[in-house]
Amino acid sequence: MKYYILFNPLAGHGDHDEKLSMLKSHLDGECVEYNVTGIEDYHSLIKSLEADDKIVISGGDGTINRFINAVDTDNITNDILYYASGSGNDFLHDVEKQPGCAPFKINQYLKNLPTVTVKGKTYRFLNGIGFGIDGYCCEEGDKIKAKSTKPVNYTAIAIKGLLFAFKPKNATINVDSKEYKFKKVWIAPTMNGRFYGGGMIPTPDQDRLGDGSVSCMVLHRSGKLKTLMVFPSIFKGEHVKHTEMVSVLKGNNVTVTFDRPCALQIDGETVLDVQSYTVKTRNA
Repeated sequence: MKYYILFNPLAGHGDHDEKLSMLKSHLDGECVEYNVTGIEDYHSLIKSLEADDKIVISGGDGTINRFINAVDTDNITNDILYYASGSGNDFLHDVEKQPGCAPFKINQYLKNLPTVTVKGKTYRFLNGIGFGIDGYCCEEGDKIKAKSTKPVNYTAIAIKGLLFAFKPKNATINVDSKEYKFKKVWIAPTMNGRFYGGGMIPTPDQDRLGDGSVSCMVLHRSGKLKTLMVFPSIFKGEHVKHTEMVSVLKGNNVTVTFDRPCALQIDGETVLDVQSYTVKTRNA
């Protein structure tokens, strides 16, 4: 039996040699290492495994996202373990694990994942789709990362966006063939889990192992000051108490359309100039 470690040296804030050493201290067999930024053919790698070999994903949410979009995780029979070495670790928090914990099996979380179709391409996603100021934050964060190795302060970016840079949109949201219209939409994510964006909890009642449905949360119809006052409560999931400006829609086929394009994020990966996205679950 071998452990095939798929590690992302870019995850977190560097120090991947130290993280790899810590990971291996939890493993009791031969280890074979692969840098995920250099893997071109996941299928051949998976096919080469023996029945008792184990896959270990070492990175953050984006590393898992890369994996689920490269292989058919519904039909992998080998154990897939996860060792969190990212910076946000939203998936880790959602499954109630702590940073630094031993690698744990995640096969159940990678089956029957929802998909998002955006700009003609379809992707599986692990945590959620961000559209609105969260996508804007990822766009601005990417610009900062391109110029500096320092950690990105997404909260500061969000506050700046709320006050100055981001303009709310009008949105049409279709959930299981029922249409809803919202004005002055600041954020409209659709979630498979509860957490995204490094600790935000837009849909506190969402269960990734539940009935298979997803939840779309809409923060809308409020001015800058009120939005700025309520926005921090999203980190505790308490924003949903403000029903006058927060709506949560559950379903299996969700299309969100803005009247003007903006950035979107898929498990933290940014897609620019998006006007609409569609999420479908296994029940759609």
